Amino acid sequence: MPVAEISVVPIGTGSTSLSDYVAQAIKLVVKSGLQYELTAMGTNIQGTLTEILSLTHEIHEAMIRMGAQRVLTTLKIDDRRDKELTLKGKVEAVRKKIS
Repeated sequence: MPVAEISVVPIGTGSTSLSDYVAQAIKLVVKSGLQYELTAMGTNIQGTLTEILSLTHEIHEAMIRMGAQRVLTTLKIDDRRDKELTLKGKVEAVRKKIS
């Protein structure tokens, strides 16, 4: 199952604060039912490729509906097919190597 990182930056909002936009994006992530991790600079999610792309589109459009004049959406997808990927597993693999 693919793992992805979504970062959406609304531009032209009239404010330097983006927390209202982030909160709306996370509400959509929660509503999707996908496993996720909110980080300081983006959100990691786990789901099918179709789910990830659909959710990214939904979040992007929500930023426009909230009044952003421009939206910069960055999506990174790790779609490994030789073994199962999970958000937790990716972090644990690195932690094992540094301990």
